[in-house]
Amino acid sequence: MPLTRLNEEQYKAATSKHTKNLIIASAGTGKTSTIVGRIAYLLQNGVQPQEILLLTFTNKAAAEMVSRVAEFFGKSVAGKIDAGTFHAVSYRWLKKKDKRVVLKQQRELKTLFRSVFEKRSFGHIDADVQAWGGNYLYDIYSYYQNTELQKDFYNWLLKNHPEHEEFAMIYADVVDEFEKLKNEFGFLNFNDLLLKFRDLCKNEHLGYKEVLVDEYQDTNALQGTLIDAMDPPSLFCVGDYDQSIYAFNGADITIIGSFTQKYRDAVVHTLTKNYRSSKPILSLANKVIEINERIYPKNLEVTRSDVDIAPKLLAYDELFDQYHGVADMISRSSTPHQDIAVIFRNNSSADGIEVALREINITCKRKGGTSFFDSKEVKGVLDLYTLLVNESDMMAFIHLFEYAKGIGSAMAKELYMALKNLGQGSMFYGLYAPDESLKNPFEKRKLNHQLGLFDDFLELGAVGKFAKLGFEAKFMKNPILKHPKLTKEGAVFLHHFYVLFRDLKGIKQPRAIVRKIASSELFCYIADHLATKRAMQKDGKVDEKQQQEALVRIERKMQLLQELSQPYSEHERFLNAMILGSSDLSQGEGVNLLSVHASKGLEYKEVYAVDLMDGRFPNRKLMLRSGSLDEERRLFYVAVTRAKDILYLSFARYDKIKKQNFVASQFVYEAGLIPKDESYSQMVLQELNKVED
Repeated sequence: MPLTRLNEEQYKAATSKHTKNLIIASAGTGKTSTIVGRIAYLLQNGVQPQEILLLTFTNKAAAEMVSRVAEFFGKSVAGKIDAGTFHAVSYRWLKKKDKRVVLKQQRELKTLFRSVFEKRSFGHIDADVQAWGGNYLYDIYSYYQNTELQKDFYNWLLKNHPEHEEFAMIYADVVDEFEKLKNEFGFLNFNDLLLKFRDLCKNEHLGYKEVLVDEYQDTNALQGTLIDAMDPPSLFCVGDYDQSIYAFNGADITIIGSFTQKYRDAVVHTLTKNYRSSKPILSLANKVIEINERIYPKNLEVTRSDVDIAPKLLAYDELFDQYHGVADMISRSSTPHQDIAVIFRNNSSADGIEVALREINITCKRKGGTSFFDSKEVKGVLDLYTLLVNESDMMAFIHLFEYAKGIGSAMAKELYMALKNLGQGSMFYGLYAPDESLKNPFEKRKLNHQLGLFDDFLELGAVGKFAKLGFEAKFMKNPILKHPKLTKEGAVFLHHFYVLFRDLKGIKQPRAIVRKIASSELFCYIADHLATKRAMQKDGKVDEKQQQEALVRIERKMQLLQELSQPYSEHERFLNAMILGSSDLSQGEGVNLLSVHASKGLEYKEVYAVDLMDGRFPNRKLMLRSGSLDEERRLFYVAVTRAKDILYLSFARYDKIKKQNFVASQFVYEAGLIPKDESYSQMVLQELNKVED
């Protein structure tokens, strides 16, 4: 049974009779085994599986733990445990209560946000700073939702960004209009899921006897209040303050730090035996991380004695010499490529390593960049599929029509609303059976100079300019074509859209729908647009070979999407699986290229931590935004503790492209790989002064 496999510390935590337990589980100390052991203990002591809630930070982690429980208690029991991310659990509960819930990923909702933002003008405001762009304002608002519990957005802006006071009223009005649109069309983003689920928890008893929280150090204020709203009889939180690395997403390390103050009857259990890393690697990691303040006392013990290879520092004269040097070392390593990881702080580092590896025909897979489901071509197909299932999904329409030349998100929203007006509430009726008596289906724009709203909508245009494009007579009669800013390219895109959804009518199987979409003229237009953009060189010319390669990669993704749709026979189940399960799909083979954040929870025999130059790692720019030197040090700790046997730390002294000199990261000095001297002390002092300034 799971409990018999635990060491003394793990067993004591897993079988605790206290109702408020915090388990400090450092890297490689067996937190997963402890959580599985705790679930086993609960099941053996009369708690029903459906009375257990396991909250994790990835669906993959939840699935792994439930699978391990199933090995001992069977799938029928393990399958009744409510397990998943905060968002997945919230979504399931809200979907039970309201079938109309439409979940949208944060990146997707930026499209809707931009459609509101792009109507605003800031040119009439004389300010010392430049107004934020739509995407950045959306990120600011998302951060606000995750961290602020009392102030409204306008007053929060005034306090946290006083330099933008002149724009604050417009920013806040954009957010208000955005929220009204979301409510009107039933859209929920990931923050909304937690907010609405929190309200549900306050008003309804969910029946959980124990809530287990994995990666507790990465909870943010919103997730913290959600746990509070559940108010479970028993709480079992597992985390490590030295691995709190999500401040940029609102993670609050004080939540784990104040556990014993919040729960006066709390008991803290500490797992000290490390089963992953060799003694030299763990010694290096501890030497650096111990510089940070110790929130809870801990002293890690090494259990392995089979490997004793000291971590090695690799110093290169030039940046790309480093990338090629690391690639060459990997080519000569006896470690299987799938058990080697290159870990980076910045995406530009991964680009250099990936190119260097591919030049010598070493395959690699990258995690922490653009995933399969985040690729524009896959999102395009899923947006088209979404509209087939739910024509009220205005955001999917807007996102698609941004591909049409001359149509931005604001104009796409106008076209959608006009089609709804023409169809008396139905976008598709407006497309195929419009009310032709409605001469002007476009809504009159609001005017409010104070809020940056100006009227730039001209008189209705004539459809005669589209006469030679070969459109069907019925389509040519649609008043939607009278939008004064609709170009010929935009009209062609709209006609492709018209033809595709007419042809999709009556198709039932998800795989057949994906195949039909992927072969349509509309998607071919989108694919060609993406391939051309990806093959565009700095001088504006298109590299035809790169363009064809891009088209081939898009075609491969379409084949994979068809394979993923094969097991499904219902539209909504397929779409929900693509939205909620997308982040756990991994592709490719070979050497693992990972951002530090993406490496969390993983382990490899051989690890290369690259670009350890001051300014890059620690990343001083990100420290100024939402991080700190302590957080950068925790990122370094996470990176090096992914290594089991072999660890290389590398840096370069010069970047010939940017003509920039580098000094080694202060973490390299703190690890004792370079002796500390006067120049080190001066360097650290200078950089700290920059941050304070």
